[in-house]
Amino acid sequence: MATSTIAGTLHSRHLHCRTLLLLLPYLPIAFLLVDGGGIPTTLDGPFTPATRAFDRSLRQGSEDVPLSDPRLAPRARPPSPEQIALAASADPTSLWVSWVTGRAQVGSHLTPLDPTAVRSEVWYGERPASADTVAHPHHVARGSAEVYSQLYPYPGLLNYTSGVIHHVRLVGLRPSTRYYYRCGDSSLKGGLSDERSFVTLPAPAPDAYPRRVAVVGDLGLTGNSTSTVDHLARNDPSMILMVGDMTYANQYRTTGGRGVPCFSCSFPDAPIRESYQPRWDGWGRFMEPLASRVTMMVTEGNHEIEPQGHGGAATFASYLARFAVPSEESGSNTKFYYSFNAGGIHFIMLGAYVDYNRTGAQYSWLEKDLHKVDRRVTPWVVASWHTPWYNSYSSHYQEFECMRQEMEGLLYQHGVDIVFSGHVHAYERMNRVFNYTLDPCGPVYITIGDGGNIEKIDIDHADDPGKCPSPGDNHPEFGGVCHLNFTSGPAKGKFCWERQPEWSAFRESSFGHGILEVVNSTYALWTWHRNQDAYGEHSVGDQIYIVREPDKCLLQPRGLIPQDWTVPRRDALLQH
Repeated sequence: MATSTIAGTLHSRHLHCRTLLLLLPYLPIAFLLVDGGGIPTTLDGPFTPATRAFDRSLRQGSEDVPLSDPRLAPRARPPSPEQIALAASADPTSLWVSWVTGRAQVGSHLTPLDPTAVRSEVWYGERPASADTVAHPHHVARGSAEVYSQLYPYPGLLNYTSGVIHHVRLVGLRPSTRYYYRCGDSSLKGGLSDERSFVTLPAPAPDAYPRRVAVVGDLGLTGNSTSTVDHLARNDPSMILMVGDMTYANQYRTTGGRGVPCFSCSFPDAPIRESYQPRWDGWGRFMEPLASRVTMMVTEGNHEIEPQGHGGAATFASYLARFAVPSEESGSNTKFYYSFNAGGIHFIMLGAYVDYNRTGAQYSWLEKDLHKVDRRVTPWVVASWHTPWYNSYSSHYQEFECMRQEMEGLLYQHGVDIVFSGHVHAYERMNRVFNYTLDPCGPVYITIGDGGNIEKIDIDHADDPGKCPSPGDNHPEFGGVCHLNFTSGPAKGKFCWERQPEWSAFRESSFGHGILEVVNSTYALWTWHRNQDAYGEHSVGDQIYIVREPDKCLLQPRGLIPQDWTVPRRDALLQH
């Protein structure tokens, strides 16, 4: 079924499809292929490329929500915790709890808070504190705390120092179990939070999966962003993947004021790319109602770089301090890339803004991590990083081609099933592809950078007349430039296609988020929810069953894909 036909059938048959989803583990494959419930599968592909045009009745963007908004303003008085968030550890028997105490400061001469002056405790158990705690006593876990600063040695720019950021790892948990918890410092009056609860992820197994995994990118904190999060929360996820560019605090001067869609356009004389760090605190408060009950896994984007110091020598201070991720547990020892298991899914979070070359630490770690995956236990492998390798929009077109050339072969060799990225502020789902060639064993790449940030939605395609970027456009903020002309197919010898590329199955410029529901070891339902459909009954923007074919797509033995498999680089752009 062509993708253009899919959109018209989704609304009327969604109820039938949801019923089919519940029965899916018990139905024979033959029935699925014949009926399908109106939802296509990747077995039906490759699909004829389709574009749903931008709805001009919608705004292309919206302004940031002010920090005075009740959802962003402080609700807890020190020493009570705020900005409480959960993160998965490497496996479901452990979990991270993070929060902030004290008040952040903005000014010229600041004295940071002392992180040793307050305890980092989590009281937790399988029953609420009001229940029988004699038979089921609460456990206490303790962790660490830190403070970070954003410093600008330039006249007129203000500095920032954070509240105390706490991270505590809970261990010895039972998978798929509800726990109740309070965090903070029990020695202080009002030092513990109200009681919250969470359900641990399922144990690694081929027949156990997170109920719903929400995927969102380039979220920001605008009116559109709040619509995205409200819509996402109504879909009741059991886990969230945040694929970079969280707050867009670097769309502000250090003095605050109003955020802008283009910092360099509005402030061409700024001595450095500034940021207003209180936006991070507002974002943490806004996300807390969701992030304090559902694990939220993050990876860094370009808006997390946030250079500071002379010449911007220090970067990523806020990202590295605020988020707990299973870096040590997964052997990476850096928050820029890591992995974890959630039921029968092995998730890999990669870093596009640290060394990704084959001779580097990240590539070496990725190679080892993929070799350790047991597909009999975790049949699905899902990877995520901020910058898309396959992208038919003008924005960021071929921007991270160097990363693709370095890493794509390794992911293909190990049969990675799905890849999520953001960066481009629109939605696009690819046909299965490898090295720009349709391949039934390639991953399904999905761009989901349409969370709603202040930079607005991307609407131009590289194949639109006059919209193909010039070779000098789209230079990455990290790494080299490897733009190329295509060497085969309809675009042979050209930098851009003259029509929607065959590897692009469906694209649309709308704000939204995605939900991944893995049904069994071979079938997963992917649904893209547009913000404008939030109140439309059974209405979705895009939906497809992603089907694994492990018998057909055997994992490639080492050495089968040569290390020099990549397409030639564009000679004129070898120099940055």
